[in-house]
Amino acid sequence: MIWLAVLLLAALIAAWFWWWPGFQRRRVMRRPFPAEWSALLERNMPIYARLSERERQRLQQLVQYFLHHKQFVGCAGLQINDEIRVSIAAEACLLILYQPSTLYAKLRFIYVYPHAYQAPHRQVSEAGVVSEGVQGRLGESWDSGKIVLSWDDVAHGTRDFSDGENVVLHEFAHQLDQESGIANGAPLLQDRASYRRWASVLSDEFEQLQKEARLRRRRVMKHYGATNPAEFFAVATEHFFEQPDDLQQRHPELFSEFEDYYGVDPRRWQ
Repeated sequence: MIWLAVLLLAALIAAWFWWWPGFQRRRVMRRPFPAEWSALLERNMPIYARLSERERQRLQQLVQYFLHHKQFVGCAGLQINDEIRVSIAAEACLLILYQPSTLYAKLRFIYVYPHAYQAPHRQVSEAGVVSEGVQGRLGESWDSGKIVLSWDDVAHGTRDFSDGENVVLHEFAHQLDQESGIANGAPLLQDRASYRRWASVLSDEFEQLQKEARLRRRRVMKHYGATNPAEFFAVATEHFFEQPDDLQQRHPELFSEFEDYYGVDPRRWQ
């Protein structure tokens, strides 16, 4: 009887841990979206008005859940307010509007600086020479549950959604990449066939961008994407959402892979 009671208790505990997160998520996402938050997004995020009514409702739900579970920390004297929190959350959740995701489950802290900031930098040359110093940064993404952002650059990316420069999309793309266990340019995909197609298309496109970078020729994507496969995925994500027409015309296979992964064609929002 004791063993039966123990097994029953264990089953109840397991059921609780399975049921509670889903219940909590539904409860948070059903809350009314504050009118002042909607006004803020309409004022500061032009693409918000181009979403369908259903998409706006879905985005609002994701933003509610995001803000309930993530902690924002102001750095260098920056005071965190709703404009900062909601703007960052909305763009981060735009990436997962149609994409099955863990809602950035590993992410806990978002550190926000007022401007571009300095961070330690370590570089190893091809000859093996190590140099250390500091480097200006607009943002960083860590697999330890942290993201760092420059608010000035966040605000610029939110208001101008057509220049291919968006620090929130970039850094949160890294978070999606890291969901597979390591930032290597291959996020969680559906099956082996998806991984094979992804590897074939993105490796070819990455090599092409490296050639363009060496020749100092730019067609669509920033040459920073040629740094490594992880940066290529993040840079390509920026262009997919902000310059979808150009990306589709010049890199149709890459566009198709991102359309399948994110589950959306951003050309509808242009």
